[in-house]
Amino acid sequence: MTGPELHQLLLDKWGYSYDVQLRRRGDRVLLQVMWRYLEQASFPLSPGEYRDRLEAVATYLNGWGEDDRVRDYIRETCDRPRLGKAVTIVLDLGGRASEWFVE
Repeated sequence: MTGPELHQLLLDKWGYSYDVQLRRRGDRVLLQVMWRYLEQASFPLSPGEYRDRLEAVATYLNGWGEDDRVRDYIRETCDRPRLGKAVTIVLDLGGRASEWFVE
């Protein structure tokens, strides 16, 4: 998966360039599709910063072997990001989760 592919996946599913963020919650790692999107006037990232973020997230997903899980989840979910509620995808890193995030 590449950043542009992740972007197209978001556009195909929901019609907007939603923000994505990796989060750690306890021993779980989550990918959250946030309710803010690039096309909003108040979006805090420039188009270049947004592309860089998607590329970084895609790089992590590839490294973890979770790119197919994310593709499938986004394509199949009935959820959609909305104000105050992100679409949350739990990533399965097994015991490797602690290797990727340093406190």
